[in-house]
Amino acid sequence: IAIIGILSAVVLASLNTARSKGNDAAIQADLSTVRTQAEIYYGSNGNSYGAAGSLCTAAVFADPTITKAIAGAQAANGGTALTCINLTTAYAIASKLASDASKYWCVDSTGVARQTTAAPTTSVCP
Repeated sequence: IAIIGILSAVVLASLNTARSKGNDAAIQADLSTVRTQAEIYYGSNGNSYGAAGSLCTAAVFADPTITKAIAGAQAANGGTALTCINLTTAYAIASKLASDASKYWCVDSTGVARQTTAAPTTSVCP
């Protein structure tokens, strides 16, 4: 019984790590969707991401497809709100990672998609 208990503990620890990495992959996929849809939005709205702001519910981030992707990323990261910043000609969005809450996955309008140690404070990933 003790051996089975030890093996179960090892397996459960491995599953938790795999689950966190799976959630990180979901965050990356959702923010990739945001990047793709934001470019469609930009072209369809007179080469503009909308009025400048920092709400994840306004301007380019109010697009229905982007709204769903933001909700998916937020669900995958455990419910932590994303950081969204947009200007009329640029944007950045970041989500905390599920596997390490001190790190973020960030994408921006320059084509950057990378892990960072801080959320963006301007319309580009740090």
